Amino acid sequence: MIDLSLKRPLIVFVLFSAIALLGFATFKMLNIDLLPKFETNVITVSTIYPGASASEIESSVTKKIEDALSSLENLDKMKSVSQEGVSFTTIELKSSADPNQSVQDAQRKINAIIATLPTGIKSPVISKFSMSDSPIMKIAATADMEPAKFTKIAEDKIKPRLSKLKGVGQVSLLGGREREIKVNVDRDKLKSYHLSVLQVLMAIQRANQDFPTGKVEETNKQYTVRLSAKYSSLEELKNTAVIVLNNNSKVLVRDVAEVLDGTAEEDQLSRLNNVSSIGIQVQKQSDANTVEVAGLVKSEIKEIEKEYASDKLRFEVATDNSTFTMESVNSVVEDLMLAVLIVSIVSFLFLHSMRSAVIVMVAVPLSMLPAFIFLYLFGYTLNLMSLMALSLAVGILVDDSIVVVENIYRFLEMGKSKLEAAREGAKQILYTAISITLVIVIVFLPLMITGGIIGNILKQFALPLIVSTMSSLLVSFTLTPLLLSKFGRLEDISANTFMGRFSRGFETGFDKLKRLYESVLNWGLSHRRIFYVSVIVLFFATMTLFTAGLIGTAFVPATDQGEFIVDLEMSPQISVFENNQVTKQ
Repeated sequence: MIDLSLKRPLIVFVLFSAIALLGFATFKMLNIDLLPKFETNVITVSTIYPGASASEIESSVTKKIEDALSSLENLDKMKSVSQEGVSFTTIELKSSADPNQSVQDAQRKINAIIATLPTGIKSPVISKFSMSDSPIMKIAATADMEPAKFTKIAEDKIKPRLSKLKGVGQVSLLGGREREIKVNVDRDKLKSYHLSVLQVLMAIQRANQDFPTGKVEETNKQYTVRLSAKYSSLEELKNTAVIVLNNNSKVLVRDVAEVLDGTAEEDQLSRLNNVSSIGIQVQKQSDANTVEVAGLVKSEIKEIEKEYASDKLRFEVATDNSTFTMESVNSVVEDLMLAVLIVSIVSFLFLHSMRSAVIVMVAVPLSMLPAFIFLYLFGYTLNLMSLMALSLAVGILVDDSIVVVENIYRFLEMGKSKLEAAREGAKQILYTAISITLVIVIVFLPLMITGGIIGNILKQFALPLIVSTMSSLLVSFTLTPLLLSKFGRLEDISANTFMGRFSRGFETGFDKLKRLYESVLNWGLSHRRIFYVSVIVLFFATMTLFTAGLIGTAFVPATDQGEFIVDLEMSPQISVFENNQVTKQ
């Protein structure tokens, strides 16, 4: 490998040019996320029962679902919430459980009790909980128009336009006032005509129908015939006959009820800064780029604002995960660049040569770029874990090259030519460098095969670290000897130049540090008992930091996004109106 790189420099140049181009291309193609994608061992069961009260939901739906799922394998905890018209059941599984298999088992158990659930209930929806299911943006929309009209525009115009954007998985609307035709029946008038509410309801249902009645065929054409009797105006509804009397006169809906074009009762309220609005929640697809999706949504809502400028339609972004994601990622990138700068300075200080420091620093980007290739091939993202791994690897990446450079300079000082020094210096420490590098790889390799939630996170930390470390070994024994054989040069630190004086001053300070270390080492060897006792005391003192609670434990470090959430949990019988009043307070 060393001889090939020195004899065939063009091969080395082509190889690393291809690695650099491919690595840069995959870097631009990687999705950006705050944390690695992982799925928790949690599944949810949501069931909608329109019109049912919270107590009815609990007795006729939630308890039956809980009884059915209580025998689920690997069940750890179960929590249920019964609200008006809907039931939520959250199941926490043991860490060893397979969420996909648990979803299938839960589906079979739910199917077995569907026949016992009330009529009119919608099929229970079973889903896995994933971090990618959380909304990446929450937007408040306001406009100067009728609430029902605005809600209609939000459902028919705004929501479809946002849903079709690249990377958008789901768009949900919260709040708003939907149009609803209300038929307020007068009880006294019903009694006077000897009618019931059911008769009025059936009359309206019979008259408001739309269904196919067959087809008409010709020689070369065919027509579908439909009976279209849907109401198109309030007058048609008002003039619907409820019953025909003996004298052939009709009792119309208008005779026994008041028909109004109104809005439905609100079961959800959305406000931003105490201003009523329609909330829009945007979820991305699991493999989409958070930053890219947020950018597309922001561009689209600006276009919608221009189209509805006459109605003073405005969108205000309440929360945007892409902002915190980019700030966090940029912070880690800045730390990475700072680490590269510091390593280059340290390399220059010890090598006393700008050329040698530059050659050593070539190993950093060329060792990192293959990591981006493997991140892309494995379907991973550019997140805090992968970037922190690269930040940690900076110091490791230059180790092999520094050792090779130092040994080659030793042969140069022995009077060898640049080519001979590069060949013999690199060969002499080849197996030593391989063993050192493999030790680092072996330490992090088990993280690649770890399972569970921790494994999903640590894999994206271990992969770039392992790949970049192995790449640094390739760089240090191919490109580094090649560059030194062409551009290497012994520096005369005794010369009366600025660089020479600076190098001599650094060496003088380093010699003082070495003498200080020697004196501390000699004292430690001559006072072994004190040294042993000190180490033991420090060890047990460190352990007490955990037992005394001075150092706590957590699944992930605490982060501050400048936001907090307040959850108000009230009795299931509390009305929306009362809930609203408490929330305002």
